Amino acid sequence: MRQFFSTILIGITLGSIYSLMALALVLVWRSTRVVNFAQAGQAIFSTYIGYEMMVRTGNFWFSLLIAIIIGSLLGAGVEYFFMRTLFKHADDGPVAALAPVIATLGLLGVIRSVVGMIWGNEYRSFASPVSTDNFVVAGATIPFSRLNVLVIVGAALVMIAFSIIFQRTNLGLALRASAFQPEIARLAGIRVGPIRTIGWTFAGGAGAVAGVLVTPNDILSPNSLDTLLVFGFVAAVIGGLESLPGAVVGGMVLGIGIAFILNYVSTTLIFPAVFVVLLLSLVIKPNGIFGSKKVRNA
Repeated sequence: MRQFFSTILIGITLGSIYSLMALALVLVWRSTRVVNFAQAGQAIFSTYIGYEMMVRTGNFWFSLLIAIIIGSLLGAGVEYFFMRTLFKHADDGPVAALAPVIATLGLLGVIRSVVGMIWGNEYRSFASPVSTDNFVVAGATIPFSRLNVLVIVGAALVMIAFSIIFQRTNLGLALRASAFQPEIARLAGIRVGPIRTIGWTFAGGAGAVAGVLVTPNDILSPNSLDTLLVFGFVAAVIGGLESLPGAVVGGMVLGIGIAFILNYVSTTLIFPAVFVVLLLSLVIKPNGIFGSKKVRNA
């Protein structure tokens, strides 16, 4: 029972991080209908900026704030200077639909190369703002620390904030309208271009939070968030690319599932198991747990 309880706690921690990355991917998808594989590159760049601030100031919270600002600005810059230009010059057709996805993959490689040139490829560590020692309950050590609590609380606050923005504000309504029916949104007086930029800005900030929160439990390198991107994408597909709650649920399902595989099966089966879950999800529920069955006209 103790191992089962510990596994659930670890799964919730993992799920919180996966949910943040899934949330970033969903935010971009909902605003521009693009799966942004460059999200890992944006997150790692902003995390390195946070690392530099941490080295210079020793203040984790200031470093996190700077990382969020840089991540948000980078997300806005990618949309404004890169994706908007690509959409403007892209022709109609199936190849044009794939062009943005291919472009984000290329951008991921460019950002990682830039990070490698600036900071090198050696592993670095990000100091934790709270204790990483496991809790001891009734004389038994539980593999769960104050840092895990911080990760869960931080991820929850970000998710709640975005849920409120999307469901309760005019900005959220404009973001949804710009994604689903941009032509009608323009007729309604919504400036679709700037609204989409805001969606990418939010995604950049969420990715920065994910990167900074996960790094104290891991290493920091130009490729250290690639696995997080893969698991975040799987979580977003499981939950439904259209749904912010789906990103959270998908992340939690994936995180708890991985924790059980780690503790009860084998660490070597994580990736095969994750992709089996992804395939089953696509077969059983192609639109995701919270995905809509409605088909929109192009």
